[in-house]
Amino acid sequence: MRVAVVQHDIVWEDPAANFARLGPMIAAAAADDARLIVLTETYSTGFSMNTGQTAEPADGPSASFLAEQAREHGVWVCGSMPVQAEGAGRPSNCLVLAGPAGEDHRYRKRHLFSYGGEDDHYLPGAEALTVTIDGVRLSLFVCYDLRFAPDFWARADETDAYVVIANWPAARRDHWRTLLRARAIENLAYVIGANRVGTGGGVETAGDSIIVGPFGETVAFAGSAETTITGDVDPAMVASIRSRYPFLTDRNP
Repeated sequence: MRVAVVQHDIVWEDPAANFARLGPMIAAAAADDARLIVLTETYSTGFSMNTGQTAEPADGPSASFLAEQAREHGVWVCGSMPVQAEGAGRPSNCLVLAGPAGEDHRYRKRHLFSYGGEDDHYLPGAEALTVTIDGVRLSLFVCYDLRFAPDFWARADETDAYVVIANWPAARRDHWRTLLRARAIENLAYVIGANRVGTGGGVETAGDSIIVGPFGETVAFAGSAETTITGDVDPAMVASIRSRYPFLTDRNP
């Protein structure tokens, strides 16, 4: 399955402006035969703590944009946004995976970034998410989740590729690069990392979006500019490597 990672800047707290910018990028990725198109964390607002302004209902503009793009281009599209659950005091940082036939899968970010105050403005999720697309088993995570290896280990047996979307700061870009590659190597799976570029809320982000292969090799790398990278994810490759290197079965619970 061909995957496209759209490494994009974000107009701060302006969903309409971001929809206008991202529409052509998604169309171009679809025209390049991508079946899954990955946007970043809080793709339509930036990583804002101003949730009184940015939070949307479950069927709000940001989720609807992903659904429209998926339907229009016949692809799968994902990104996260602040979603306000009915009756909840705070929104969740919710990854939405929209499919071409109206599929709607959701993952609420489990680990909240207290260093940046996220836990004061968002509610954590509790459930993991694994979805199969075109025979590829995808487990989806958001930014800070990347630091918590046991969550990735717990999904390894049913995962061919992990998707991690982020607004990861440039100040800790080495952590981003290292942890993505580590999650691939230790789980013998692809890792698809999508990080924004530019500055939002006074924080410079790193870019460095990457697709890592199941033995730690670089399939595609974006660098620090706004761009789209593509790569093929092959579950047969994952199965082959795992059969030759039984690292997963050697884990002692």
